[in-house]
Amino acid sequence: MLEKKEEQLLIDLTSARAVPGNEEEVREIFKEVASPLADEILFDGLGSVVAKRKGSGEDAPSIYFASHMDEVGFMVTNITEKGFIKFQTLGGWWGQVMLAQQVSIKTREGKIIHGVTGCKPPHVLTAEARKKPYEISDMFIDIGATSKEEVESWGIALGDMITPYIEYKRMNGSKYLLAKAWDNRIGTAVTLKVLENLAKEGHPNTIFAGANVQEEVGLRGAQTSSHLVQPDIAFALDTGTAGDTPGMTEKESTSVLGNGPQILIFDASMIPHKALRDFVIDVANEQEIPYQLEVIAGGGTDAGRMHLSGNGVPSLAITVPVRYLHSHTSVIHEDDYLNMVKLVTEVVKRLDKEKVAELRGY
Repeated sequence: MLEKKEEQLLIDLTSARAVPGNEEEVREIFKEVASPLADEILFDGLGSVVAKRKGSGEDAPSIYFASHMDEVGFMVTNITEKGFIKFQTLGGWWGQVMLAQQVSIKTREGKIIHGVTGCKPPHVLTAEARKKPYEISDMFIDIGATSKEEVESWGIALGDMITPYIEYKRMNGSKYLLAKAWDNRIGTAVTLKVLENLAKEGHPNTIFAGANVQEEVGLRGAQTSSHLVQPDIAFALDTGTAGDTPGMTEKESTSVLGNGPQILIFDASMIPHKALRDFVIDVANEQEIPYQLEVIAGGGTDAGRMHLSGNGVPSLAITVPVRYLHSHTSVIHEDDYLNMVKLVTEVVKRLDKEKVAELRGY
């Protein structure tokens, strides 16, 4: 089981509200945890944060491992005369997981307003309409207000952040953990834990532990933070789909919760650097760390921008498998988190000057 302090970090990260462009709550947690472990805290112009820690070797290579801070959510775009909230989705949402779900609206002053997503009741829809997914554009948020003036008096304004609302739960005493925003707060937790491990154990290289903004709307922060860091090697620490629920096929995913982190051999944003991929697999085998090879044809990670930075950066995505991604209620297995921390730590420790030169040599 996770240590109490480590589990509290997961609770804090998943409870934080941070949609694309509004990542400050997670950024503050990252800064608080990373600052004592870093020689310097850096920022790009979009709000990504990077903890730099110098290595012990001469001409130390720069190794960048980063998560993203943002979660899928919404933005207030209109307030109706009767006090309902219309919204814009931020990130990829499937309409069938959105209705009758609780949400939080955060005002500019920091006030939290509770609400629920709604639509017309099915009783008034035609039989044909009930067979089709409800259009997101026709949904709204009910906050218990009676007029636009009342909503505005509560401090809600256009552009305010809306996030899913759910409390973290360990499912029935098991190792399965339920929360919102595992995508990608679990990657952020991995990043911080690896930084902590390397600070304790020492390392030959200069490490950059990052937390990027706006991944869910186009991998934007990864592009700007990678330009800031200019790494020799880069890793995106993120989440991937699980394939162990009813109806899933091997073609869609073979990953099982609890069987280890995923090493992505292909996704829609990149083809990983072959030598780096094989090196990570070799380290996992050598250290007897369980892992799963995965293809995600319909999504990408920050590695999609990392590998195109500068003159090109050997990059790889390592992910924690998740059930019910991009919903209010996602589920992970704590062993996958712990083994991902171990794998990334062991990989970075071995990326000395000679190994990096070998990986980048042609």
